[in-house]
Amino acid sequence: MCYVNCNVDWSSDIGKEKWLKYSKDLIENTLNRKMNGNVAKNVIFFLGDGMGVSTVTAGRIWKGQLQNRPGEEEITHMEKLDHLALSKTYNIDAQTPDSAGTATAYETGVKTRIRAIGVDGNAVDCKTVQDSKLDSILDWAHFAGKSVGIVTTTRVTHASPSALYAHVHERDMEAYDGIKFTEQHFNDGCRDIASRLIDDNQFINVIFGGGAQKFLPKTIINPLTNATGDRIDGRNLIEEWQKNMENQKKKFKYLTTGQELNSLNSNDADYVLGLFNWDHMNYESDRVKNKIDEPSIIEMTQKAIQLLRKNPNGYLLFVEGGKIDLAHHGNNARRALDDFVVFDNAIGEAVNMVSLDNTLIVVSADHSHVFTIGGYAVRGNPIFGIVNTTESGKLSTFGATFTSLAYTNGPAGLETARKTNITNNETEQLEYHQEALVKLDYETHGGEEVAIYASGPMAYLFDGTVEQSHIAHVIAYSACIGPYNETNYDGCKKKRGIYIPENHSSRINISSFFYICLILYSVF
Repeated sequence: MCYVNCNVDWSSDIGKEKWLKYSKDLIENTLNRKMNGNVAKNVIFFLGDGMGVSTVTAGRIWKGQLQNRPGEEEITHMEKLDHLALSKTYNIDAQTPDSAGTATAYETGVKTRIRAIGVDGNAVDCKTVQDSKLDSILDWAHFAGKSVGIVTTTRVTHASPSALYAHVHERDMEAYDGIKFTEQHFNDGCRDIASRLIDDNQFINVIFGGGAQKFLPKTIINPLTNATGDRIDGRNLIEEWQKNMENQKKKFKYLTTGQELNSLNSNDADYVLGLFNWDHMNYESDRVKNKIDEPSIIEMTQKAIQLLRKNPNGYLLFVEGGKIDLAHHGNNARRALDDFVVFDNAIGEAVNMVSLDNTLIVVSADHSHVFTIGGYAVRGNPIFGIVNTTESGKLSTFGATFTSLAYTNGPAGLETARKTNITNNETEQLEYHQEALVKLDYETHGGEEVAIYASGPMAYLFDGTVEQSHIAHVIAYSACIGPYNETNYDGCKKKRGIYIPENHSSRINISSFFYICLILYSVF
């Protein structure tokens, strides 16, 4: 690992030629871009949990530095997608959101309360859930005859994936454990998230992630950790899923290791449940370092696409890089950015596997974190290193070194000002936790907008600053499913609003063109 400024050579940046050429090429490429008005056969929605703009920036630099470049000039796979917008992430009752209310927004098209899953804002207890249930993009795709899949590096019952299939007013109701979900909840009409996945959603073709403990009774013991299952109702939901598949004579597989996933021939199963960890899956850094037999998010994404694309009607796949968020909550930027890099590489693999003529790819985040980059560091400064700068401010007012990366709050908060130096040798370690201003047990989310990147059919509808719930609507309109299917929205497949470049100087909306012609005809 290099220190100070990685012996950066940015001599090509000094003159004007590079920058003039960059913008001319970009303008030309944008003018020549074809606006894709096709109906999306397939949709892949990538969600980087906690992947705010500062995470994208730091992750981009880290990705470049891993390839022995300065890093700032790197372009990630998500940033290579054609269209960009910003998403307003607040919940209806919270300025800074959580992952449950945000997931409900981008997966159902309706904003809701903080901590609520798959229900609108009227759900406040078990008795109000039933009348507040919302269908999701996964439901809409299934009703349209498409295959559907979920990939996550967290528990599959965690907030982001569960809004696709569950309906609860409290996100912690992952299992009937007698603590977060009690007999009283059950008697009042609530159902835990894991049971909803197995009982109500047998049509889901691919489920990859962690969280086996939420599906197993306390009588089942993990031989590696001696941990027990969480359920006190005695149900073994994994066995129930397998029996349901057998009774329906479906081709299915249950997987628990990366080796099993990689050995699976996609033609051997139409339904695959893969629970690769008792709890959340491992951070990518630890998975690689400790040679853990779990699949990477790249491998899970590749296999999911191979399984789902067999359906001639297409598919919808949700892929979450969920551990970015969990690392940030611990003020551990290194693990967060390592997970960002592999998440971005999964996007690149997906782009290579599909045709953007008929596949909409959307990348976004549910929320940001109070994660910052600063300090006037020189070009190519190691992203996890101490600030090296030609400006004043290399040391704090107490004469101590400090890092470019920091947090507003979290477990690494300083109770008193640090007056001693830290070194690159310390800050670039996997276990280093970046400093925070306010000491909390758990670092919090940020409340600012997050980016939406997209390519494929109707991706140009992602434009400007929009409510987070709008994401689900663009996905649905692109594929003509859910509220925009041919029954609910007459003419979805005809009202595509395609834009065509003319002489690199102007674009005209086809529907507007015919409207103008109609006016001229009536006048003359």
